Amino acid sequence: FPFVASCLSLTERFRMSDDDDYDAADSGAADCTPIEAGSVKMGKFLMIKGRPCKVVDVSKAKVGKHGAAKCHFVGVDIFTSKKLEAICPASAQLAEPIVDRSEYQLVDISDDDYVTMMDKDNNMREDLKMPDDDALCKRIRDQMDTGEDVLLTVLKAVGSEMIIDMKQGAK
Repeated sequence: FPFVASCLSLTERFRMSDDDDYDAADSGAADCTPIEAGSVKMGKFLMIKGRPCKVVDVSKAKVGKHGAAKCHFVGVDIFTSKKLEAICPASAQLAEPIVDRSEYQLVDISDDDYVTMMDKDNNMREDLKMPDDDALCKRIRDQMDTGEDVLLTVLKAVGSEMIIDMKQGAK
């Protein structure tokens, strides 16, 4: 089977290195939608190294003598704020995470830092902890101590949820 052997050697020759790791469109399944790498723009969300990221920089290298156009993405993880990078062919199918932003009214904060919140339909939930950001925690606690209503913004993507912001509720 010389043809099969030559196809395999071509595949091996054009395979990307381990440093140019990018996520295929099927990672995250129901939590993501497929998107072609060449159509990703700044400000969109993209899965980079298995993490949901907001794209902060996109550069595209033109088609060269030996291969397809390449895209270079720089993204910031929406939960950890870490900077991540990916390089892939412009024709590659990537995963765009479905990001949901919700607001809840703060009801209480337990001694072990779990937050009791209520959504607009008066459904209660107590499954999220206070954020890791000390400044945001202080703002939330200070606002709650004044007795004013506090609205918490919760970001949800690929099975993770986190409180990312707060604002004063309507009077």
